[in-house]
Amino acid sequence: MNTQRSMPEATVITGAAGWLGTALTHALVQSGGEWERSGTIRTLVRNRIEADRLAGHSPRIEPIVGDLLDPESLGRLFAGLAGNIDVLHTAGVIHPTKVNDFFTINRDGTKAIAAEAAKHGARRFVHVSSNSPFGTNSHPNDRFRNDEPYHPYYGYGDSKMQAELAVFEAVEAGLDAVLVRPPWFYGPHQPPRQTTFFKMVRMGRFPVFAGGHQSRSMVYVDNLVQGLVRAELTHTKPGLGWWIADERPYTISEIVETVGRALADEGFEVSPNRIRIPDMAARAAEFADKMIQRTGRYHQQIHVLGEMNKNIACDISVAQRDLGYQPQVDLYEGMRRSIRWCIDQGLEL
Repeated sequence: MNTQRSMPEATVITGAAGWLGTALTHALVQSGGEWERSGTIRTLVRNRIEADRLAGHSPRIEPIVGDLLDPESLGRLFAGLAGNIDVLHTAGVIHPTKVNDFFTINRDGTKAIAAEAAKHGARRFVHVSSNSPFGTNSHPNDRFRNDEPYHPYYGYGDSKMQAELAVFEAVEAGLDAVLVRPPWFYGPHQPPRQTTFFKMVRMGRFPVFAGGHQSRSMVYVDNLVQGLVRAELTHTKPGLGWWIADERPYTISEIVETVGRALADEGFEVSPNRIRIPDMAARAAEFADKMIQRTGRYHQQIHVLGEMNKNIACDISVAQRDLGYQPQVDLYEGMRRSIRWCIDQGLEL
């Protein structure tokens, strides 16, 4: 395993009010936590509501309201920072209404923040990518490897592939940048779509396609934070990327069963899930997704349905070897923590 860097004097986080960004920011200011740091934590957020929410969590968080594509915003984000600066780029869009937004935010936003990081002499830049630049696995036992060729899955995958290529271009120009590639993640601070997932499982209405034997890697958000920070603090050469996921992939049926069991153990009445849908329905949804995206539009539900019969699983062994990454939370425990968080927030499940 490579040696560890010291904590930076300043940490810049994009997408700090998002699902991953919130968990990451909290981890960096958690008193006595493994990743707590004493230096400046500067975060880019979209509006004053997000800024106030983050600032209320800790006085050490310095939110900057702005836009990745606005040079003045990026200037304020880095203003007054000196010494060792690490940049953790979690910002991105997954489910917009227009396909062009994928490229504006995921590709162009990444180019802009990487250029600004280089301009200010960032010590390390960590880009959060995705499984989507690599498409899907050919069969349930297949795994994405670290040398996997690109095969992007529609607009989102293409935009995240182009974001990765932008990072590699920045590395060629001298930026010390690396990538982490998480699959479907779960955990506290989740968006409404994940709460809807819990509701559907509780009511026995989550659609399982073609027997539910598809293999899926997932990552609990705190496992992902660990992998991201290890990628930041571990001495490696620039331009590397790692898969960050739970210890092993799960089948779709196992995921649904585990969520149902976690809900029941948290006191919810859970109906048996009997909705089984033929593979042909997912193929039809995928075709519809393809046609819709060709018109420049994006429909979240159709896109998700089109993915449900796919195998999307990765091999984390290189991250374990290079970074000392060891996921601490498994699916059952992570889902119970997610459900408790929803209860604490007053969300209806």
